[in-house]
Parts: sequence; structure tokens; C-alpha cells
Amino acid sequence: MKTMLRKIGFFTAFIIPALTVWGFYLGNLWNFLPIVFSFLLLPFIDQLLGTDTSNVPETNAKVVGEEFYYRFVTYVWTYFQVAFLVWGAYAVTSGKIDTAVEGIGFVISFSLVTGGIGITVAHELGHKKSALERFYGKLLLITVCYGHFYIEHNRGHHVAVATPADPATARKDEPFYHFWVRSVFKGYAHAWNLEKESLHRKQHSTWSVKNEMLWFAVLPVVFCGVLTFAFSYRAGHFVWQVPAFFFAQSFFAFTLLELVNYVEHYGIVRREIAPGKYERVNPLHSWNASHLISNFFLFQLQRHSDHHAYAHKRYQVLNHYDESPQLPFGYPTMIILALFPPVWFSLMNKRLAAWREDHATTFTRSSGVAS
Repeated sequence: MKTMLRKIGFFTAFIIPALTVWGFYLGNLWNFLPIVFSFLLLPFIDQLLGTDTSNVPETNAKVVGEEFYYRFVTYVWTYFQVAFLVWGAYAVTSGKIDTAVEGIGFVISFSLVTGGIGITVAHELGHKKSALERFYGKLLLITVCYGHFYIEHNRGHHVAVATPADPATARKDEPFYHFWVRSVFKGYAHAWNLEKESLHRKQHSTWSVKNEMLWFAVLPVVFCGVLTFAFSYRAGHFVWQVPAFFFAQSFFAFTLLELVNYVEHYGIVRREIAPGKYERVNPLHSWNASHLISNFFLFQLQRHSDHHAYAHKRYQVLNHYDESPQLPFGYPTMIILALFPPVWFSLMNKRLAAWREDHATTFTRSSGVAS
């Protein structure tokens, strides 16, 4: 029974797009309904129901990890998100959004779907060996103009996480807004460098059709262009609302991703065991949050410590570690707090200091996890 409830739980992610559609048809300030749900009601439920620190038994982890059901949920989301974007283009050209306030509410609510959940699914799929899953992951990222994340995250962030070389690891006392600039722009530049190095090793030109960074730059424009043409043709005139909507939702979607990056790694630094060489990543090197409900919505992304230690593990078998640094709240609450640097520093710096003190004890001796 518990297993069945957990399986159903991962479909709760579809609540947010349902609220986005509902809010749109109700009109006016109802367009903010998904935002209120995600950042007011969901955190309340999260705290009310608390954390779930149970893990799939090791003897059963391989079987559960290979169950097609869990992949099916992510496949469904991929097709759904593409269709949802088509609906979004219809919504902004329907004439039902009358004011700028309504438009802002609709676009931010929409980005909770494409960024908060869509990029989470893309992240899950992008780590897998299956060519189909990786394709789906790239497709989702293209719908939010953030395809380079596939390269930078897998080949950059997971290698350099919790070191000064990683633009996606927030420094202690660094406000989110400063972090956003570095992570977005340096992350993009680093993805280009990684792709160029890979191409040159294979004796391909930087401007080869094999350069994924070129495709990641072109395909979002093509996707937006097709949507714009289709709805302009339908309307009989150019509909500027479609490209404005597409790029606006993309901006908020990847900003939400960067908020999550900020929360996941704030202040964590691996020990330098030799000049330029750092200890191996282990479950001590990411902030963890095993809150039951928000983990359903985010496909257990909040068990981020285990993900970084074992990047290819599927979301349904990620483990909770008591030894990992623990966030006081789930991601929805922490994201809001991160927008207010003084509040964030007041809350997190003392926890970071405690982590640094605990980190002086070798994690391997107490848990058997490789470091």
C-alpha cells in the first residue's frame, strides 16, 4: 500500500499545471493561484506532514530502480510540457489576459511548470545512459532556452561541485542575485569550453554540426518561431505575444533553477587535499531536504546529497543520509528565503558553521560511504 501511494505521489507534479489552467480561465488575480499554492500552501503542508527519511531497502533498490513506471512518469511529463507550451501560446493570444498584472501572474505561474518541474525532470533524464531519456531531457531544456545546462551540469557542475571552480556553487555570504549573474553567464561560457574541448579531442571543428551548443542556441528560436508563425497565421497578423511569452517564461524558469542551485550548495566546500585537487564528492557535499510532499513534486531532487554522490541513481531510489547537512525547510520555502539575503544569511550561516565543524570528522569512518 505504501509503495502504491508513493508511486501515485509522483503524479502530484501535475497539480501545478492544472492550477495554472484553472487560474487562467478564472481570470484576474486567479492567475497567481499556482504561486500561492507553491509558496504558501505547499510549504504549510510540507511542515505539517514533515520529513520522510525512509530509504528503499538495499536488497530491493535495483528492482525498484529499474521499474518502468517511474520512467513512464518522466516520459509523460516530456510530452505534456511540449503540449502545455502550445496551450500557453494559445492562452496569451486569446485576449483573456487584460492587464500587465494578470500577464505577470500567468507567466510566473507557467514557469513553475516548465522550470520548477520541467527542468527537474530534464535533470533526471539528462543523467541517464539511455539515448531516449537524454533526448527527452534536452528537449525539455530547449523549451526554456537552457539547453547548455545539459553539458555544464553533467560535465562541469558534477565534477567541480563544492569547489571555487564551480559557478553553480554559491559562496558563503554571497547574495542570490550575485550568484545568479555568475552561474548563468559563467555556466554558459564553461559549457562552450567543455563542448569545444570535447569536439577537438574527437577532431571535429567547433562549428561542426556535432556541436550541441550550436543546436541549443538555434532550436529554442526555431521552436518559438514555429509557434509564432502558427498562431500568427491563425490570427491573420503577427502575434508578438507568443515570443514575448516564450522568452519570459524561459527567463523565470531558469531563474527558478538557479534559485534551486543556490539553495542546494550554499557555502559547501570540499576539502583541498592537494593543490587543485579536492576530496571525492560524498553525501556531505550538498544540502539535503527529505520533506515528504515537496519531494513528490520535485521527483526527490531534495535528496540532493545522494544524487551528487551517485549521479546515475534514479530518483525513486535516492537515499536520505542523517549525516548530510539538512535544510530546515523544503525547497519551496528555502527558495523564497533566498530572495531575501539578510534573512537567508541569518538562517543558513549558523547551519553552515555547524556543517564545517562536523566536516572535520571523516564521513567514511562513520557511514562507510566513499569519500
